[in-house]
Amino acid sequence: MNCQPRAAVRNGVRPCAPGVPPGRGRVRGLSLIELMMFIVILGAALAGVVRIFVQASLASADPGLQRQALAIAESLLEEVQLMPFTWCDPDDEAVETATSAAGCASAEAIGPESGENRYLTPQFDNVNDYHGWSMNGIRDIGNNPVTGLENYRASVSVQAAALGSLSAASGDALRITVTVDGPGNTQVTLAGHRSRHAPQAAY
Repeated sequence: MNCQPRAAVRNGVRPCAPGVPPGRGRVRGLSLIELMMFIVILGAALAGVVRIFVQASLASADPGLQRQALAIAESLLEEVQLMPFTWCDPDDEAVETATSAAGCASAEAIGPESGENRYLTPQFDNVNDYHGWSMNGIRDIGNNPVTGLENYRASVSVQAAALGSLSAASGDALRITVTVDGPGNTQVTLAGHRSRHAPQAAY
């Protein structure tokens, strides 16, 4: 709507506001207080987003550390799977002739026999001997520390499991679970099975 100077108002035409050019409305900007409030709110929002990214970064494992933990787990799982799985303890005289656990003086059971360990004589001599075993700092089978792997930890669990036509109750199949923890929240868990396909093979 057009406007006229106040002195010339007639025929219903509104007067112009002092200092405002004809045809233009009043323009209003942000006050200093509003601008400061906007900056504070924006800063708080950005700080929250940055904190989330930092926490996510700290919680995620380094890919290199993850690969190293995976290599340790694969090696240890293979070591356990390659052990004998007999009806009798390999130290039993009937180990190579028994046709069931009933023919053993010392039938195999989950867990190591007294005094056995991974490193020294008498060593683990059966798959299930590894159940409950762990090491802080990775060592080879000769008990020698592996350089660069001091900050890793490995543990093994062995349990009877169903596998194909083999029931868990039969005890003829075992599930082996290897867990490796490392720096920077690194953790890898691998699982494999071992069947009693050669129950008289002690070596």
